[in-house]
Formats: sequence, structure tokens, C-alpha cells
Amino acid sequence: MVTAVERSAVIDAAGGMHGFPAALTSFVGRAAVVDEIAGQLGQYRLVTVTGPGGAGKTRLAGEVARQVACRFADGVWLAELAAVQDPAQVPAAVAAALGIRELPAVAAADALAHALARRQLLLVLDNCEQVIGAAAELCGRLLLGADDVRVLATSREALRIAGEARYRLGPLTLPGPDSPADPGGSEAVALFADRARRADMSFALDGETAPIVARLVARLDGMPLAIELAAARVEALGVAQLLGRIDDRFTLLAAGDRLAADRQRSLAATVEWSYRLLDERERQVFRAVSAFPGPFTLEGAEAVAGTGATQAVLHLVDCSLLAPPRAGPDGRFRYVMLETLRSYGAGLLAEAGEGQAVAGALAGYALRVAEDAMSGLTAGTGEVAAARWLDAEDATMHRALDWALEHDAAPGQDAAVAARLAAALAWWWQIRGRLAGQVPLLRAAVDRAAAGSDAWCAGHTWLGQAAMDSADPVEALRHFTGVRDALGNRGPFPLLARCLSDRSATLLGMGRIAEAAGDARRSVALARDGDHPAAEALALSVLSLVACVGGDRVGAVQLATQAERMSAGLHGPTARACGHTLTTVLVEVGDVAAAERTCAAALAGARDAGDLWSLGNLLEKMVVLDLASGRYADAALHLREALQTALRTGVRRKVLENLDCCGYLCARTGRSAEAVTVWAAVVAPEREGFSAPLHPDLPEGWFQRQKPLREARQALGPAQTQAAEERGSAMNLATAAEYVLMLTATDPQPPAAAPGPEALSPRERELITLVARGHTDAQIAGQLHISVRTVSSHLDRIRDKTGCRRRADLTRLALSAGLV
Repeated sequence: MVTAVERSAVIDAAGGMHGFPAALTSFVGRAAVVDEIAGQLGQYRLVTVTGPGGAGKTRLAGEVARQVACRFADGVWLAELAAVQDPAQVPAAVAAALGIRELPAVAAADALAHALARRQLLLVLDNCEQVIGAAAELCGRLLLGADDVRVLATSREALRIAGEARYRLGPLTLPGPDSPADPGGSEAVALFADRARRADMSFALDGETAPIVARLVARLDGMPLAIELAAARVEALGVAQLLGRIDDRFTLLAAGDRLAADRQRSLAATVEWSYRLLDERERQVFRAVSAFPGPFTLEGAEAVAGTGATQAVLHLVDCSLLAPPRAGPDGRFRYVMLETLRSYGAGLLAEAGEGQAVAGALAGYALRVAEDAMSGLTAGTGEVAAARWLDAEDATMHRALDWALEHDAAPGQDAAVAARLAAALAWWWQIRGRLAGQVPLLRAAVDRAAAGSDAWCAGHTWLGQAAMDSADPVEALRHFTGVRDALGNRGPFPLLARCLSDRSATLLGMGRIAEAAGDARRSVALARDGDHPAAEALALSVLSLVACVGGDRVGAVQLATQAERMSAGLHGPTARACGHTLTTVLVEVGDVAAAERTCAAALAGARDAGDLWSLGNLLEKMVVLDLASGRYADAALHLREALQTALRTGVRRKVLENLDCCGYLCARTGRSAEAVTVWAAVVAPEREGFSAPLHPDLPEGWFQRQKPLREARQALGPAQTQAAEERGSAMNLATAAEYVLMLTATDPQPPAAAPGPEALSPRERELITLVARGHTDAQIAGQLHISVRTVSSHLDRIRDKTGCRRRADLTRLALSAGLV
């Protein structure tokens, strides 16, 4: 029994805070969280704050306790359980914290509840995870036997008893994209700045350090302990070196407070504390899922960790080693592991010798997902869902492809995985406007495949498409011809039919019309023989262009209409490509109304599917239709969007075609000098490799620039024409694109509100001219015979004078001033 002396000890200590250490540092952020948990304590008798190690649960509990202490007549009491390893000792440890010196060995939890039955207090049970069962039992007894006692528990997993309210503590708020290092808008940045100033009084959050701090706290997952440990290294390393070395965070962040508990003195010790509480199967699953570079599904977890991993994953969520699942862009629920925990798991994975097996399993999983998604992408109605599936798995796909390319395993094994994976992802890369940027990966994957294999042929077909987009028809033809020769008359026939269609389009753009017709007809025949309607529709579409160029415009419309009808309900990108072709031939025969209906429908489909590649093609056609109907304001808006899309996707061919369209727009709106300048930029010597629509062998009338160009030159006169042509010829492609964006803007003024180019010195005007021509700092330094540091210094002064922060802003400034 509890004696009267022991009851008196509790009574005498009533009111205030008991057992809490003095706060020696400021509490940064989480004011709303403190209020929310304080509110929960007013509503529930047991509140458990869960979160991973280093999330700041203990400090938060202390702040909540201080806020609510006035509510409890007998005060707030802290019972620290981290040092308790024997579950049977939990009641005794709590009793000691409350000043109760003795408890009977039997039913100790009941005796403690009896001792507190007449008290009104808040008991804070800190760090319950390693004795979670005993802590849960004690809380259950207190809830039943002491009506005026409330409990605030902290743990890496919930107690899971009746009456418990759970609060999962997340990271500190991270910087937003618009304010990358604003301490007022980011708790993580504010904490780092506060602790860094304690470590180094000279530290300041300024224009140089703020962006680095923003990236650093994001890499540290917004976890308070990791941020404080990093801030302690500021004086020795500086923030730039801290960020540069953060991949080795467990070595770097290993010198914390000497007086802190062992588990809080280093980042590794904090994570290890949680890891040691898992059983062996849970540890194995933790190591395996750490291989995922981003969110993952339960199916993914089982693929890398083995059948039956689901229960372990659920427990890892309970233990705060995984974040609860959230719906991704595809609607599937995915789990997330913090980067710090992934880094720790990766080290354990390597140490256990499991790294290669898990990476191989991950690559196999990625390949299955990619090939299943590709089937959906080519199935018409499943296109949007399949693309969103790959959007959600983006990080995993990239990791798997990198591993398949780099891993040195059995000859041909991983080469096949890499090539198949890249080929399966190519449709998705194209519709998301990423194909141009993925060419190096695609080429490396194709080089691993056996020459002439299905994966090799598929990869080279996509490389040919990328070359077409890059305005390199010679390279495109090389890829398509290689695939044609490798496939011969064998399967897969849909791939051969598509390759021949693409080869025909390439030959057509090069003016080799007879060859283009032969390939297109063969493609139609192959697709029909193999009963592949999508391939047949694409082949008919290309054949219609051949007919149009050859002068049979009625036949061209018939073929394009047949292709467009056949493609309806089939593969989305193919259907939109057929819509684009039908629009083209309808424009050529003068049926503008039908062309507008066709283009608008295809354009809506591209927007709905997020198909940037088709969007760029169709917007360019809308510009042509706007010009034909005299809608010049609409033409400018569509042209601007088309060019921005082309720049975003890296499709050089479309950039050039958009520049060409701008020439027509300027000519139609009386801006002769601008028309001549833009057209001179289009045909500048460094862009001679681009053929369609510039190739002289195409029939007269297919692309009619000569007449408006001649009229513009006549309106200007020889001297002004020469000046305009010299200006355009001096532009590189990026500068010409900025020029067109400026011409099509509703407000074409440069962004500088401060003094413009007239405030610049002759040397500074020379510098922004070179920037506008696409020169790097190193190239400028070499041309002007000065150091790169001097160039950078000059440009900083120019930015301060003009307010132009980005190189694109400086380019527009130079263009508006006529310096380029």
C-alpha cells in the first residue's frame, strides 16, 4: 500500500512544473503545433506524440507542458523512460519521478493509479518506445483509476490503447519555392539561423548563405536534431561545405551536446536507437525499402523485400520510420522514408551485403511497371492513368535505369534491362516533353543491347524521333535506316511499320519525295497485314503528307481523314498526330473551318493528357489558322505558348518553326524590320542543318515565305534590310527565341524597373551583348581577355543597375536596346 507520507509528497509538490530541465535554447517554430496538442489535452485524457528520432518530440512536450501547467492543480510531472530497459521497472520509474519512493512489487501500476486517484495533474511520459507495452499498460490503468490525471506521451510509435489520441509530429516547415530561405516562412531555416549564430557569432543569413541554407535544411528533412547538429559545424566548415558534404551526414553530424543522452549526441545514434527496436524481419524490410529513392507502394515494397513485407511496412509506419501513405498523382497510396533514414538504411544494406540483390529487384520492379504502363499508354483510354503512374514512379525509374546501366553483372543481363526499360519509358518521356533531355540515357541503354534485338530496334527508333525533334534529319535517317535493315521482314511488325512511317516523314522533310512515298506505302501494308490499326493510322497520316507535297491534295485529305477516323479511341499520341496531319492538309486545301475544328479537338486532347509534345505541334497549327483568319492577337498568344512549350521540351525543330511563324505574324502586322530579323535568325548559317520547312527542294507553294519576305524588304529599303538581316544572323537560337517572346508579349518592355541600358558603360553594354548572344562567362572572359571573376563582377554590377537578375532578363534588355 502507498503510505500517507508518500501521498503527502505528491500533495506538497502540487502545482507548477516538476522534473523538466531548464530550457537553455530558444524554442523555434511549431507554435501552432503546441496550441493544437494543448487543445487535444483539453479534450482527451491521453495524447501520444509520435515521430522519428530527432523530430523534437521531447522539446515539444516540454513547451506544451509549460503552456497547460496552469490547468492542473497538482502540476505537470515529467517521467523520462529512455533509460528504462526492463518493462517491469516502468511503474517504479514513474513513481520515482512523482516522488513516490516505494510501490508493491505486485500490481505496481494499480498502486500508482491509486496513489494518483485524488490528484489533478498532467503526467508527461517521454520516450516510451523501448518499453511500449509496459507504458501502454500503465496508461491504461491510470485512465481507469485516476480520473483527473491526464497523460502526454512521446514515442516513436503509438501506445495503441483505448482512449488514446495520436499526434504524428512532422518535420519543421521547409522553404517554399518563392521564398527559399525566409526564416519568417520556414521554421527549419529559422532554427538553423538561430543555432548557427550561437556557434558562430559572425554567421548571417544573407543573399549568399540563404539559398544554401534552404537546400541544406531540405536535405536534412527539416528534422530539428539534424539541423542543430549541422548548425554546430558552421564555424568549422561554413554552410557551403556543409551542403557539399551532407551525403556523408552520419560522419559529419556526430558531435552534439556532450551532456545530451547518448542517442541524441549524433544523428547516427538517433536513427540506430529506432533501428535496434525492430525485429530481424522488420530490419531486413527497412534496409530493402531504403533503396527506393522516393515514394513507394506496398507492391513495390514486396518486390524488393520479398513476399509478406506488408506487415513489416505497416509496423515501420507505426514506429515513425516511414511516413503514412499518401495518394500520389495516379491515386495509388505510397509510403515515404525521410532522406536521413534512407541514407542510414543504404549503409546498412551495403554492410549486410544485400545492396546488389535489392537493386536488381528494384530494377526488375521498375521494368514491370514501365512495361505495364507502356501498354496502358498505347491502349487509348488508359493513356492518362498510365502516364500518371509513371509520373509517380519517376524517381524509382531513374534510379533503376542508372543501376542497370552501371551494374557489371552477367553479360547481356542488365544490358537487356536497361534497353527495355528505356524503350518502355520513351513514350512517357515524349508526351511529358522530356525525350530530348533523356537522349544520353537512351543512347547509353541502346548501346548495351544486342544489335538487331527488339530492345535495340525500339531504342534506335526513339533516338531517330529525338533526332527529328532536334532538327537533325541526317541523324534521324541513320537511326531509322538501321532499324529497318535490322528488322528486315521479321517482327515485331508494329515497330517496323512505325519505323518506316518515321523514316518516310524524315525523307519527306529532306525533299526525297519518291523514297518517302515508298516507305509510307510499305508501312501501310505491314500494318494492315499485321492488323495493327494504330500503326496503320500513323502510316496513312504520313502518306497523306506525301500526297499533299506531290500535288494530290484531294487524295491527301482523304488519306488524312481516314487516318484520323481510324486513330479515334486508339493510342492518344497517335490520334493527336493524325489530327495534326489532317489539320495541315485541310489548311493546304483552304478548308480553314474544318481545320480549326480538327485542331481544336486534338489540342484539347493534348491538354487533357498533359502531352507537351503534341501540344507544341498543335499550337503551331493554331498560329497558322489564326493568321489565315486575321486573328493576330490570338496568333501572338498561341505562338508565345507554342514557343515556351518548345523551349521547355527542348524540341529544336519546333523552336525554329515557331520563329518562322513569328516572321509571318510580323509581316502581317506591318512590322517589316522584325519580320526580316526573325527570318534571318531562322536561316542563320549555324542552322543550315535544319531542312523542313526550309528545304529548297520542296515544291513551290508548300511553304510560302519568299513573297512576304520580299515585300518586307521592299518596305524597308536596302540599308534597313541589311541592318535587320545582320541583326537576325548574329542571334543564336536562344537569343532569337527570347526576341520572339518579347515580340509576342502583351507588355514587351524589359523587366528592369531600374535604369536601363543607357545607364551602362560601353564595356557593360558589350558584356550584355555577349550574354544575349549566348556566351558563357568563360567565353566572354576569353573574348575580352579578362578573368572569369572580372566578368562575374561586372555582371553583378549590371544586375544591380538594371534589376535584371537572370541571363534571360539581360538578353531581353540587350534586345530591347537594339544591342543585338
